[in-house]
Amino acid sequence: MAAGYLEILRARHAARLLTGTLVGRLPNATAAIAMVLFVRAEGGTYSLAGGLAAVYGVANAVGQPVLGRLVDLYGQPRVQLPAAVLSALAMAGFAFCGIDPLALAYACVAAAGLFTPPLEGGLRALWPSVLRREEQVHRAYAMDAVAQEVMFTVGPLLVTLCVSLWSERAALLVLNAVGVLGALSVAVAPPARAWRSAPREAHWLGALRSPGLLAMLGAFLFVGIALGSITVASVSYADGHGGDAVYGWLMAGIGLGALVGGLAYGARQWAGEPARRLQVLVGFLAVCYLPLTLMPGAVAMTLLAVLAGVFLAPVIACAFVLVDRHAPVGTVTEAFSWLVTTFTVGASVGTGLAGPVVERGGALWGFAVPGAAGGVSLLVLLVTGRVLSAPVGRAVVASSSENDPNRAAEPRFSSGDRA
Repeated sequence: MAAGYLEILRARHAARLLTGTLVGRLPNATAAIAMVLFVRAEGGTYSLAGGLAAVYGVANAVGQPVLGRLVDLYGQPRVQLPAAVLSALAMAGFAFCGIDPLALAYACVAAAGLFTPPLEGGLRALWPSVLRREEQVHRAYAMDAVAQEVMFTVGPLLVTLCVSLWSERAALLVLNAVGVLGALSVAVAPPARAWRSAPREAHWLGALRSPGLLAMLGAFLFVGIALGSITVASVSYADGHGGDAVYGWLMAGIGLGALVGGLAYGARQWAGEPARRLQVLVGFLAVCYLPLTLMPGAVAMTLLAVLAGVFLAPVIACAFVLVDRHAPVGTVTEAFSWLVTTFTVGASVGTGLAGPVVERGGALWGFAVPGAAGGVSLLVLLVTGRVLSAPVGRAVVASSSENDPNRAAEPRFSSGDRA
């Protein structure tokens, strides 16, 4: 397992791109908790904090595919770095102005979310130009999914560290400044500067004109709903089984399960059609949510949370392969950004849906929502199986001897976005 991941990290520029992307995405990963702590320190209510975080999330969901399309049109450095700077400046405006006047606060967080650079989609567009073989790119997708879990675990800890060392305002400023440095590291890297999207057909729908991508987005909306709803149900469960500490353990358990599952998934090569593999993985994901409805004691529940997270990272990694395959030529960054947006929207819907369910039926019915959402996601994949399995008619011929010394064709691997 370690050898396969080390092989990727030893590739020229790979470690820098992965690290820079993770650091650049820290502001996004920590925005919600940092804003909540800051608003409370300013004397605001939790409702106000939640409203500001929601505005940030909606703006982020709108901005990602738009900026992703601009990356495909104009390249990564011209979009990623300016967007990161504008986002950081907007968040700095919020940090210095506070919650009064309220309209300015909402405007600042909306701008910060809207200009969040699409580093996640940009990294996945760069992997084929950095790595030599298709199986390495697939493994990089798995490593990428695992790294996201680590970032979303470490990010909140960094917020609390900044708050304890300095203040809530300093946490907002420091993490966004660090995020700009991460975006800068990626933007000036040779692969990012050399990368050019393939010529694209002018179409107002962009990546969304692909039936395969639409099928993926439909399925992942419900994966997001499952993940969002489980966080609310976990709060309700923790209230009766030990409070915030238990909630923290449940969330950490899901992250640990995703970490283990992603590492195991990326450690081997997978034969067969990825569309079929995704159906199996989503089916296991839905099944592993069901034991949470047993609601045993805190220790056993934490173990069930680990089980619930095991197939999350493999599902995401396999989805990356299909997105790359079905993205229309010249739209790969936009396509990956749409996946991020859909997942984010789904998580928000899941959070909103689980709240009334928990209020009426308790944590038991709250934990039933993730399993049901996972089942609907599987149903979408089964119904659209032919579309996802249909050949896209693209084969790659490496564009440089560095990528493929023999210039051999690699069937079923997107060529539209190699440098």
